[in-house]
Amino acid sequence: MPKSYLNKVVSVLKPSGIRKFFDIAATMEDVISLGIGEPDFTTPQPIIEAGIRSLQDGETHYTSNRGVLELRRAIADHLDNLYQVHYDPIQEIIVTVGVSEALYLTFTALLDPGDEVIIPTPCFVSYQAEVSLAGGKPVEIYTSMEDDFQPNPSIIEKAITPKTKAILLGYPNNPTGAVVSRDNLKAIAEIAEKHDLVVISDEIYDRLVYAHDHVCFPSLPGMQERTILLGGFSKAYAMTGWRIGYAAGPANLIEGLVRIHQYSVMSAPTISQYAALEALRVGEPYVLDMLAHYDRRRQLIYQGLNDLGLPTFEPHGAFYVFPSVHNTGLTDDEFAERLLMEEKVAVVPGSAFGDAGQGFVRCSYATNYDLIEKALHKIENFLSKL
Repeated sequence: MPKSYLNKVVSVLKPSGIRKFFDIAATMEDVISLGIGEPDFTTPQPIIEAGIRSLQDGETHYTSNRGVLELRRAIADHLDNLYQVHYDPIQEIIVTVGVSEALYLTFTALLDPGDEVIIPTPCFVSYQAEVSLAGGKPVEIYTSMEDDFQPNPSIIEKAITPKTKAILLGYPNNPTGAVVSRDNLKAIAEIAEKHDLVVISDEIYDRLVYAHDHVCFPSLPGMQERTILLGGFSKAYAMTGWRIGYAAGPANLIEGLVRIHQYSVMSAPTISQYAALEALRVGEPYVLDMLAHYDRRRQLIYQGLNDLGLPTFEPHGAFYVFPSVHNTGLTDDEFAERLLMEEKVAVVPGSAFGDAGQGFVRCSYATNYDLIEKALHKIENFLSKL
């Protein structure tokens, strides 16, 4: 057997816990998927037409490394109108290949070997991996259902060491649906300032918030100068396949992202940039309509799981619920695998989102209302056999 030529970090990187169950489900028929984290809606027609029109108009070439200036101006106006945060579209915004690339660029630009990043968990599956791939060390702090999955500022501060460089926040949260209170965010902001830390705030679900106001982290006093804000179009505008996102932050930090971006991908897809521009121009009614559908589904699945005896925190953002399966006697992996095999309902084990997710499963309600009802009946049948 020849020796492995893989770098040591890559060779020990765990495969995505989400992908395992998607791969199994793909081999089965009639599976109801509560696993996938993307809208079931098609991209609104005017946005699609804008993408097609850009091709017909000959927009088939590279753009500026930072992205089409008209789109960056629209992003700046969008953030100003929603959250009263003011970014220079020329120097403080970069358009990326989804938020995934924005994460990669941010950690690669910021981290020196051994630098630590504090990450409240459960969290999106790629956070720890992206930190490790950039040579840093992810430091998980746990959140709990008893505390509404809110990150505890005092626990964050206790985790800070001389090697800590950044705090990574992902709210509204995937997988829990938690939305952080303004008071907690202000306390975290004070800690970041006290210890001179960068904050990376992944706000991809900012428009999918129910009965709450989203607090944009760089809008807090003194935070814009030390925050990299990550956002995009995948979730709110049902544009996952277009792969378009952005990062906004201080010019000196964004310049670091641009340097890596220009050597790795050159520029985000041109067609997607023009589609994103149209999304900001005309997309608001579609966002609100999809939000109303998600809210109706949210209430169905949240109440349904609790009625079935699976304690479930009420989510106020994104499109996920995170029920506890502790009382079933099964681990989250066992629960997810048996539910898939026996009832053809796909969910994701909570441990895929960090150790704090053990004993929970993630269910996405970005699927048809009637299918959610059917899935709840199947879960009821599954539980009755345990």
